[in-house]
Amino acid sequence: MNYSDAERMAAIFDSMGHTRTFDEKEANIFVVISCSVRESAILRIYGKVKDLKNRKDTGEQLTTILTGCVLDEDRKKFDRLFDLFIETKDMPKLPGMLRRHSEFISESLGYRDTDSGYQDDKVGYFAIKPHYESTFRAFVPISTGCDNFCSYCAVPYTKGREKSRPLEEVVAEVKSLIENDYKEITLVGQNVNSYGNDLNTTVISTEMEESSPNEDLSAPLEMTKKAGNNPFIDLIKRIDAIPGEYRVYFYSNHPKDMTDKLITTLAELVHFPHYIHLPLQSGNDEVLRKMNRHNTKNDYLRLVEKIRQAMPDVNLTTDIIVGYPGETDEQLGDTAEVMRKAEYDMAFIAQYSPRSGTVSAKQEDNVSKGEKKRREAILQEIVKASVLTHNQELVGTIQRVLIDEEKKGKYYGRTAGYKVVEIKTGQPLKVGQFIDVKIECVSSWKLFGLQSS
Repeated sequence: MNYSDAERMAAIFDSMGHTRTFDEKEANIFVVISCSVRESAILRIYGKVKDLKNRKDTGEQLTTILTGCVLDEDRKKFDRLFDLFIETKDMPKLPGMLRRHSEFISESLGYRDTDSGYQDDKVGYFAIKPHYESTFRAFVPISTGCDNFCSYCAVPYTKGREKSRPLEEVVAEVKSLIENDYKEITLVGQNVNSYGNDLNTTVISTEMEESSPNEDLSAPLEMTKKAGNNPFIDLIKRIDAIPGEYRVYFYSNHPKDMTDKLITTLAELVHFPHYIHLPLQSGNDEVLRKMNRHNTKNDYLRLVEKIRQAMPDVNLTTDIIVGYPGETDEQLGDTAEVMRKAEYDMAFIAQYSPRSGTVSAKQEDNVSKGEKKRREAILQEIVKASVLTHNQELVGTIQRVLIDEEKKGKYYGRTAGYKVVEIKTGQPLKVGQFIDVKIECVSSWKLFGLQSS
């Protein structure tokens, strides 16, 4: 999502007549798109902006801008380090802010004068046509914000409640990309498979942002379904009907919104690979309750079973947090058990870090950093073993691979299941090209293959 934000930010600077540089020392304007989900990301920003401040102190003409996901506490600390702060939703107002702030900013604005405040709803974040970084891969946001209020997560406080983008607008952007020969498109949202819930449901109780660590967080939000189909299913079916050779992925899902109908629909679609990212976070019911995840260990495993029955060749990936406040070795064991049963093709494992303003931040962070690191290593070994097993099953098969990189004379691409392939070939290949590759050997994190004639 930050990548997608950056592409829209780049489009605004393009409209103002600015030129992008990949050499930081050449830049007059430096933009940081923050992620407040992990403390480590915030610490990286501190290191970067202090270097920039040192450059300004020597007389360099430099404007620094902060945007993205920023908690109030972090923003207060960053206010003295950055020249400007702008919320993502207010991105179209940036030209006016820059012009008022810096004399050297170009007056040739491509966007309407932002002194008006952009009261016209048609001129907003989603209306910005992105400057796509890649010529074959694109990220398309379908919603902003989140209604889940997971206890550890800052997003609802920094990005607000979930707001879905109009379906026709999303389809139009995807269709335009495909017509311009884009081969890989990812639909992004904080909770992508709840797309349209703000349009198709009415919340009637349980405002989770008011929760405290002592409250019962196990009850899901109560909603009344309005008449009509599932908007996310409607969206992906519309996209799948667009002609061409391309792949569409989506991030990130919540298990509670992975319905039976969505699973059976995905099994039938042509352009959506059998690849599902299904965050677990924890395999222990008590920890899941504290996290406000609205599912149990058995709920999750039944869901995995349904997915594998509908799509036996599915590549399943996940997110996991270790060291959540109060997590015991026994509770970690439940997570390890789920991982062994789910047999993931990748797991993104993070060590818990408290974020101010969230419910979990009110609880004692009582698992040491050393212990978090140890627990992460235990789970990494489990996923490494399952990935290797799945990769070995691909030896001798022909995989359709999308070339995405040439490096030191070697070509690399990704299968439909998003596995990296190092390709042997006797002819030059083109980045963004589909080819067939016979898999000859594998490691835990890479496949090796020969271009098939």
